[in-house]
This record gives sequence, structure tokens and C-alpha cells, in this order.
Amino acid sequence: MRTALLAWDYPPAPSGLSTAAREIAESLSALGVAVTVFTLDRTGCQERDGVTVRGLGLPPGSALARLRRWGSLGHLAAPLAFRRAVLWAHARTPFDCVEATNWYAPAALLVGTALPLVTRNSTPAAFTRGRAVSLRDRLDGLTADRLERRQARGSAGLISNTAEHAARMIDLYGLGPARPHAVVGLSLPPDRLERGRAAPYPDGTGGPLRLLFVGRAERRKGFDCLLAAAAILGAEAEACTLPPFVIDLVGVPETDLPADLPAAARRCLRPLGRIDAPALDAAYAASHAVLAPSRYESFGLVYQEALAYGRPVVACAEDASARAFVGAPEAGRLAWEATGPALADAIRPLLLDPALRLGLRKNALSASGAFDRARLGSETLALYARAMTAVTPNAN
Repeated sequence: MRTALLAWDYPPAPSGLSTAAREIAESLSALGVAVTVFTLDRTGCQERDGVTVRGLGLPPGSALARLRRWGSLGHLAAPLAFRRAVLWAHARTPFDCVEATNWYAPAALLVGTALPLVTRNSTPAAFTRGRAVSLRDRLDGLTADRLERRQARGSAGLISNTAEHAARMIDLYGLGPARPHAVVGLSLPPDRLERGRAAPYPDGTGGPLRLLFVGRAERRKGFDCLLAAAAILGAEAEACTLPPFVIDLVGVPETDLPADLPAAARRCLRPLGRIDAPALDAAYAASHAVLAPSRYESFGLVYQEALAYGRPVVACAEDASARAFVGAPEAGRLAWEATGPALADAIRPLLLDPALRLGLRKNALSASGAFDRARLGSETLALYARAMTAVTPNAN
């Protein structure tokens, strides 16, 4: 079997979509599938761990690179590049199936071709952008949403990370019940899982307690709640009612911190910006707890990464994945609502109680590794088989 996987980026790029693409590709490759990844974050072609990676980076000054700068029309540049590359490769050595993320619809222009298309739903574009103020931004968002809807409705099969996520995507895209739709959780690399489990837990002496946030500075990720909680807890630490602590912000540059941030919050925050995979592993290993107060996650790779390292997770009960992966195994604490005070209340006991941290660490390690590559690959292949025999619906 030969399959094409469309990705915006691929490791070593440090993003959740990149990590997911590698896990999908390598899990399929381990089952004997010939996988070609088409990605926009590089040029050239190489073999990586049994996977062919073809870079489709748009040359500066090219027609598609110029198109990409054109407001809402720019969303067509990437789908055009993917369509051209996939169909060119398919004409020479046919693919049995094509998979793409829903996020900004890289496969929107492959709808209606003879290739069975599978869409794996991550967080949709509508859930990741802020409130559009200008007409240009509103048109830009509308175009992205319509392209995602076209791709989802034109797919022969769909994959979502959790049942809750599948229900949300069915409602968002107006999907009917006819097409196959599987729930398949994502894995972590086996070597990373081993490194995490082997990483010793900091004893909490010799310096401030270290908390870790991994993600973008956006509302969906609960970053506004984190800033508010940092202001509350930072003031308490300065009043000596809490032990000293710092919050490492991976994926957040200094420029993303608001200018009017209270001084008590600013003093405990360490924005690190984007870092590479070894540095991220080191950040998890050095942390005493992971803060992941997302309002919504399609799956929540950060939860799985934190569990792999045995780090207690402070998450938000508004997110179904947090309730399932953090709350159910008692691998951390859940804020009852997405507010600064609620998040501060969930974090405070972990700062005060070393025994609580160790108990939650034990539960986190027990809950880690629930999703592995063997399961990811076999369940993905099963959906592919159903999609390849299904009649592809017409896009609307």
C-alpha cells in the first residue's frame, strides 16, 4: 500500500502538527505501508526513518509565494502546491490513499480527484484565531472555514482524536452520517516515552519550583487564565505565603506578554519562545508540574507528553480531553472553570505540598503510554480500508 500524507511541517520542526505527522507516518511505515510526506516547511527530498519526505517550500518570488500574501485568496496557495505535487507523484507511482489535516485544509483542492481522501481532524482554524476586527481578517477567516468545510465534506473518511472531538467536527462542518469516521488517539515516539519515564523528578530544593507551559499565547490554550493566575500566585509568593516558583513558557516569546502585565506576574514568567526537541525534553525533565489550562484540545499532546515524564498536570475541566486524560486517572488537578482565580486554586496545592506532587506523579506515570504506534497504525489502516471502498461525498 502507498499513501501520501500532507503536512504543514515535519520534524525537526517543533509543533504539535509536526509531531502528529511523524507519528502517523512512522506508525504506518512500521506496518509495511510506503508513506510519502509532502510538507511545506522545506525543499528537497529525503528518506527519514522509512518515510519519504518531499519538501514543497514555495520559492520566494514564485507565483504561489506571491499568492500566499493576498488576504483570503492566499489560502489557495498551499492547496494548489499540494495538489500539483501529489497528482504529479500519483501519475508516476499511484497512491492508494491521501491523508491531510483539516487545519487550513491543505487537501481542499484534491476533493473530486480519483484519490480517496482521508481528513484527520486536529483543532480547526476557527478555534485557533482570535476575534477578527478588520474586514480583511473576517474574509480571511471565512475563506479558511469554507476550505476546511469543503475538504471535510469531500473526504471519503475522517479521523478524530476523541469521541468528543468527532462530535464537535461533525457539527462544525455539517457532516452527515454516511462517511466512515474513526476515533484514533495519537502516540508519542517510543524513545521519547522511555526518556520521559527515566527522567528523575526534581526534589524541589536548591531553587524555585518550576512550572511549565507549552503552547501558543492564545485564548484557546488558556493563556489569559495563566497570566491572571501568575499575577495572583506571584503576589502570594512575594508575600512569602507560597514557595518561590517560575513558569517557563515554551512557544511564547517575550513580545507575546502584554505591556500592562502586573509586575508580580512578570517576575515569575520566563518566556522561552520556540525551542527544539532536545530543549523541550529538558524543560519537561526540569519541571515539577505542567500547566495546560486549554479551553479546548482536539487531543492534547501536551497532556500525553507531561504524563510520559510523570509530571502532574494542571488543566481545565472545560476541556473533554483534560477530563479524560488528566482528571480520570487523577494525574493532576483540574481548574473548575477557565479563569485566573480557578487556575490559581488548582496550582496552589501543588506548590505547597511535595507529597501531593509525588502522588500525582505516580498516577501520571501509570497513565502514560496509553496510545502507542501499533494501535495508531492499525486503527488508521482500518479507516483507510473503509474510506477506499466508500463513495466519496460531493463537496459543498
